[in-house]
Amino acid sequence: MLRLEKRPEPSELMKVASPLLAAVGMLVTGFFLFTALGRDPVEAFVAFFIKPLSSTYGIGEMLLLTTPLLLCGLGLAIGFRANVWNIGAEGQLTFGAIFGGGLGLWYGDSTSSWAIPMMLIAGTIGGMLWAAIPAFLRTRFNTSEILTTLMLVYIAQLVLSWLVHGPWRDPDGHNFPQSKGFGEAATMPLLIDGTRLHWGIIIALLLAVVAWFFSQKTYAGYRMQVAGLAPAAAAYAGFSEKRNIWIALLISGAGAGLAGVCEVAGPIGQLQPQISPGYGFAAIIVAWVGRLHPLGVVFAAMLMSLLYLGGEAAQMDLGLPSAITGMFQGLLLFYLLAADLFITFRLRNVKPVVAQAAPKQTAPAGVVKGAA
Repeated sequence: MLRLEKRPEPSELMKVASPLLAAVGMLVTGFFLFTALGRDPVEAFVAFFIKPLSSTYGIGEMLLLTTPLLLCGLGLAIGFRANVWNIGAEGQLTFGAIFGGGLGLWYGDSTSSWAIPMMLIAGTIGGMLWAAIPAFLRTRFNTSEILTTLMLVYIAQLVLSWLVHGPWRDPDGHNFPQSKGFGEAATMPLLIDGTRLHWGIIIALLLAVVAWFFSQKTYAGYRMQVAGLAPAAAAYAGFSEKRNIWIALLISGAGAGLAGVCEVAGPIGQLQPQISPGYGFAAIIVAWVGRLHPLGVVFAAMLMSLLYLGGEAAQMDLGLPSAITGMFQGLLLFYLLAADLFITFRLRNVKPVVAQAAPKQTAPAGVVKGAA
């Protein structure tokens, strides 16, 4: 009989190597899936992983998609290390877009150089405010932040839909649910000519350095790591659980809100009912594939953005369904979780213990006669 048994000491090397093993498992499974779909696996892999990076424009698109994934993933990683499970970065991204985009509409055709900095600040505040709601509910009423952050995603999306269908709808937009386009001063400047890549990627990479410094070199970061690894020890040392919850959710909300305003002030250029294709949810996978480490999150965000681009290329070149992107994302997470399971546990073949029947007790003859 097979049974999972906890290892005395999990391998540190395998913890680092598990994302690579997960990526290999994803590729091998993809090989068989493409074959089952009647596609040439080599042609499919070239279209999925090579063709998107074969030009400067393609590399710019990958880094463009990396920006929101990295900004959301960094904040989530910090929270996950403290056992604070923010599942609603998508909603915080949406509210960041609303706050930053609303300020961009207010600037209109202004040429003020303060437009972009103020929009970035407003988007960050918007994400933090939306994350503050589950932080308050968790610390005041002990409500699960998993449920509240997730439910607030749909509320944020409904608020955005109401705005672009109502008070913020472009009167000259032919009745389409969208706001006016932002002015030039309220649009992120391009980083590389001939691409859509803007300065948001530089902000995201700088914040990755800040996240590393916070996690590794500050007392608050150390306190949050202890709370995640050994909650009992953190409580014994007097570390405030409520403070950790507030810090974790506000940081993750700030990153997601900044991602939202980078999207609307970058490639979109206006407010629409749909801001992201699910960057906030994909960032959960990014955080785990990156092993909750800022440097790992950078590479994981690039890999995830490549999956988005590859999925689009596979749709156009091979006629595959749009669900191919989600399939590869799911495979990556599945194999990562499987690798983590076997890093922590091992399978042991345990022989089942057969219970032996107890010998039948017989009463002494004298007792039986006396009873009779």
